[in-house]
Order: sequence, then structure tokens, then C-alpha cells
Amino acid sequence: MNRVLALVNLTGLIVGVSYGLHGPVLPIFAKNVIGATYTELGIIGFASFVPYMFIPLFVGVLLDRFSNARLLAVGAAVNSASVYLLSLAHTVPEITGFRIMTGVAHAFFWPPCESIIANESHGRDRIKNISRFTMFFVIGFMTGPLLGAAFLEGTDSAYRMLFQITAFILAACIVTALLGSGSRRMVRHGRFSLGSITAMRKFPEVVVLLVFCTSSFGIILTIYPAFLNDRGMTTVDILLLYFVFGIARTVSLAFAGRLAARTGHTLIAATAAISAGLAISIMADSIASFAAALILMGFGFSIFFPLTLEIILSRTGKNISGKMIGAYETVFGLGWMIGPVIGGPVTMLGDWIPYAVFCVAGVGVTALAIRSRKKLEPQDSHYV
Repeated sequence: MNRVLALVNLTGLIVGVSYGLHGPVLPIFAKNVIGATYTELGIIGFASFVPYMFIPLFVGVLLDRFSNARLLAVGAAVNSASVYLLSLAHTVPEITGFRIMTGVAHAFFWPPCESIIANESHGRDRIKNISRFTMFFVIGFMTGPLLGAAFLEGTDSAYRMLFQITAFILAACIVTALLGSGSRRMVRHGRFSLGSITAMRKFPEVVVLLVFCTSSFGIILTIYPAFLNDRGMTTVDILLLYFVFGIARTVSLAFAGRLAARTGHTLIAATAAISAGLAISIMADSIASFAAALILMGFGFSIFFPLTLEIILSRTGKNISGKMIGAYETVFGLGWMIGPVIGGPVTMLGDWIPYAVFCVAGVGVTALAIRSRKKLEPQDSHYV
């Protein structure tokens, strides 16, 4: 592993720790301390993800013109500020505004990392390197809840202190990103256009899978912790469950290279596992049953990312790779927005309804993946 890839992986690890440290407890803080309803939790989730529908398109153009590592440093700085401000929040609108900042910051984190890895990889090594980066992020996300559980008391001041600690951890990414600023600078002179997002129309099956997986994932990140709390799980229980979730994701990513040999079959298994996990969540009544659900979903939510990205990039010229990464991440943002927007309000019909709705959708998407299996394979030609 070269120096640049090592620094990107270290950055992913630090960001993962920070997300795992505060992400699962934010809905609990909003519900129990601020007094947010499920609908308001959906709005907070929407605010987190809606910038990701648009900002990656602009970042994609910047990736083809400027140092990716310096763009990454910008994202780390904004992210750190947004999380610190959560420690000062006392109302739902304040939290919503700060999560918009987080969404913008994330658009300056993930696409630059993907672009750096793609430019530092050769041929099918890209799957391995992107999976390894994602695994470092997930290991951090898995470790974060354990660190949070070690001192979190569930009080107002404890939550706010947790957000402040997270902000300082995120600030460390500015250093690791700048240390990698020697990564190659792009010299292309592209300009913003919607051509890259319309190019995603060439991959309708991939887009459907992405929207389903990311919208379901959006619910698990924004609403599911509050659902667990209402089902009798304590804050520490929830953090431990997300630790198990992280283990499942890490193990899946460790085998991503082997699973890529049969990408179509693996993606079918991923959508089926997500649907099964959602179904178990509806009936679960113990920490063990919720752990089983999260293990299944952890596999599905992890493995679909590097494989679908490879399908896109294997059919994309290197001269427009940054724009296509931006378009790909924009589809992510669309899915992440759909999840909370649907999941929050429909809880008025029952707290289990969002998981039933997406479980049924997942069955349909799995059927589509089975029918379109041959289209869910990367091109044999290498990334050039």
C-alpha cells in the first residue's frame, strides 16, 4: 500500500470513529433531550442527506481540476464545525441546520477519497482498494459506539460532551488529508453540467439498487436508533448493537474482493439480506433478535457500495471519472433523502411501518436483480 492510500485509509478510520461515536446517539439526544418527534427525526435526517443530492455534482467537477486531498481537508473542517455546533443546540431547527452542514461536509469527504483511490489504483485493484478504505471507515464506525458507551450516562451534558469530543477527533482529518496533498493534481478543465448525472441513465438497474439500499440505510442511520429505544433498548444497548452492525460490515468488506468475482449474485444476496433484516426488525423484541437483523443488513449495506461503484467506473473513461463519481454519489444522496422523508412521517401509522414498506420494496428490487443479473457485472476491460 503506497503512502497516499495509507493516508486515505487513516482518514477513513478517523471519520468512521467520529461518526460511530455520535451518529447512533444523535436521534436519541434529539428525541429524549430536545423532544423531537419521529416526523422531526425524519426532517433532521432529510437535512443531513439533501445536500448530498446536489453538492457531489459540483465536487465531481472540482475533483477533475484541483487537489483531491485539499478538497478532503475542506470537508473535514466543515464536518468538525458542524458536529461541535450540535453540542450547543437546544431546538430541532438548530439541529436541522447543523446537519445540513454535515451533509455538505460529507460531499467533500467521500467523493475525494474515492477519486484518490481510483487514481492510485490499477485495473481491478480498485475494488480491493475501495473496499479496504470502506472497511477502515467501518472499523472506525464500529469502534466509535464502544468508545461512546464507555462514558455516556444519557444526560444532557454527557451528550453535549460527546459531540465536542467527536468534533476534535474529526479535526485530526484535516492533518491527514493535507499530508496526502502530494497526490496527483488533476489538470483537466471540465465545467459543471448535468451530463454526468444523465449518464447514470445507462445503468438503470444499478440506480434502482442504489436508491433502495441507500434509502433503507438512511432509515437505519436516522430513525432506527429511536425505534430501538422505544422497543426497550437502552442507549448503551443501542451503541453495542451498532458495534455488532459494524462487525458485520467489516467482515463483508474483508471478502469484497472474492465476492466481486460474482458481482451479480452478490448484489442479489445483498438486497435479499437487507429485506430479511428489515423483516426481523418488525418482529424483534430482544437485543439478540435486533443483533441478527443488523448483522444481515450490515452485510447488504456494505457490499453493495464497492461493487456498484466498480460497475460504473469500469464503463467510464478516466478523463471523466471525477464527474461520474460525483453523479454516483448524487444518487446516494437521493436515496438517503428518500429514506427519512418516507420513514419519519409513516411512523404515525405505527413505528414498524417504515421497515415493512422497505422490506416489501426490497423483495421487488431483489426480483429485479435476479432478472437483470448479467447487467450487474463490471466490464472486463480495466480502468484506463
